[in-house]
Amino acid sequence: MVVNFKVFKKASPNNMITLYMNRREFVDSVTQVEPVDGIIVLDDEYVRQNRKIFVQLICNFRYGREDDELIGLRFSKELILVSQQVHPEQKVDIQLTKMQERLLKKLGSNAFPFVMEMPPSSPASVVLQQKANDNSQPCGVQYFVKVFAGENDCDRTHRRSTINLGIRKVQYAPTKQGIQPCTVVRKDFLLSPGELELEVTLDKQLYHHGEKIAINICVRNNSNKVVKKIKAMVQQGIDVVLFQNGQFRNTIAFSESAEGCPLNPGSSLQKVMYLVPNLAANCDRAGVAVEGDVKHKNTSLASTTLIASPDARDAFGIIVSYAVKVKLFLGALGGELCAELPFILMQPKPSRKQLEAAETEEA
Repeated sequence: MVVNFKVFKKASPNNMITLYMNRREFVDSVTQVEPVDGIIVLDDEYVRQNRKIFVQLICNFRYGREDDELIGLRFSKELILVSQQVHPEQKVDIQLTKMQERLLKKLGSNAFPFVMEMPPSSPASVVLQQKANDNSQPCGVQYFVKVFAGENDCDRTHRRSTINLGIRKVQYAPTKQGIQPCTVVRKDFLLSPGELELEVTLDKQLYHHGEKIAINICVRNNSNKVVKKIKAMVQQGIDVVLFQNGQFRNTIAFSESAEGCPLNPGSSLQKVMYLVPNLAANCDRAGVAVEGDVKHKNTSLASTTLIASPDARDAFGIIVSYAVKVKLFLGALGGELCAELPFILMQPKPSRKQLEAAETEEA
């Protein structure tokens, strides 16, 4: 059987260093992350001079607008997660992949492999969408593989001998569905007998991007108030962990209905409302969290961030969550009754053919 490898290639401006990688997306399965691997090829001159070459895995976390930065004030953190010297070679045992073995045979003695382990607690690649005419760096988390020549790994790099290749840390949907979400909320009224009951159920817990969400609503009006209309929403929750108050929500899909209303005292109502959260309906809204590369044509809403435990949250990250919110409107005096159900919205794990097609388009 013949196995084909698609390889990404990027050279430094002076063409002395070339980086080869067979993928730019690395899957986080919560407990572990796929290692970042590749091959670095040096020009004969760099090998003769015995130049020191380093490779680093960098997480860039931008938490403020680039246009608002002043002298000495930056709203970004560049974190070096892993740093390795690839030339002169260090005595380190590396488990080579098939791609690395084939490239080493093809590229000759000036080729040097590397493998870097990404910390499992590092944040996922998520950025916040900007306005259409804003060309500055977006807020969010982005990863780069950096290769450069220098005296040590803390040396100031020169642009002509430096390579920066963007990569992404992604999570795919679990293979098993969780418990079906369901909630019941009740509201009683001062100086009024009885209560209003709202029951909301989703048909499942895990949805894929672009999938229709069926919201089952049951209202039992045992009060003396009148329900005038019902509104269902899908909200995207964004938690910028660095800030104590860095939590906000975006309504990315909604629907209002007065069918079956007004719902008078002593009556009940059962209905199903459908919503489809997608980026197409929110492409012009700033602040919506999207997958790690806003310039990528096939980007989508950011997936739900899965973490092993609340204590495992990285301080330099963005946690994304989703919830369905159903609201009953009772008029100016009656107020509102709200029910909320969290759910998971993620990409399914793509097949090998889908991965190859996506990599070809990105290249």
